[in-house]
Amino acid sequence: MASPWQMATVVSIRDETARTKTFRLALDAPKPHLAGQHYVVRLTAPDGYTASRSYSVASAPDDSAEVELTVERLDDGEVSGFLHDVVEVGDELEVRGPIGLYFVWDATTPALLLGGGSGIVPLMAMLRLARARGSSDLVELVVSVRSPRDLYYAAELPGPEATVLYSREAPSGSARAPGRITAGDVVAHLRPDATVYICGSAPFADAAGDLLVDLGVASENIRVERFGPSAGS
Repeated sequence: MASPWQMATVVSIRDETARTKTFRLALDAPKPHLAGQHYVVRLTAPDGYTASRSYSVASAPDDSAEVELTVERLDDGEVSGFLHDVVEVGDELEVRGPIGLYFVWDATTPALLLGGGSGIVPLMAMLRLARARGSSDLVELVVSVRSPRDLYYAAELPGPEATVLYSREAPSGSARAPGRITAGDVVAHLRPDATVYICGSAPFADAAGDLLVDLGVASENIRVERFGPSAGS
């Protein structure tokens, strides 16, 4: 049964990068979500025209009636442009969710999380869940971004479970030269009993999937979620 549409009040907005914001929403009819699920945001114009877009939940599952959605502003994005340029704290948005059961993790089994650009969003929900439950030993996150300016959750992310790779511009003193993700970047984080979650653009997801297969990871242990243009490589 599909989740019904409901209203959600924007309770806070914070910048993640120059083009990305996190919106914290208080739901009128809250329903527990799983790490990796998403919500659909629907906008309706006075003439009845509607536009909708799916956004992954960035916040960990908890007992709160609130969720966080991280949204990158796309140059031609109807919904992302409205959220970034028009929406203010106190406004209401129409949403539906949580949605999706394939790309979810419950913090009880080992997981390797590979994210490209904005593909980090659902993986951050998983990392936050692990940290909240004291299960950090079960998870490792490897995220690839173009430059330090493009890294989401930069203040919160650092920790023994998180590794950041830079594809275009690395910070001063970085031991790794800028470049796309390689087998060498992944192999140290693999464990035979882990499920691997890949999230990012189609090129990133395909490249990461190929790396895992070449490293001997069985296809049934790989779950992939591809984003549109908002995901980096």
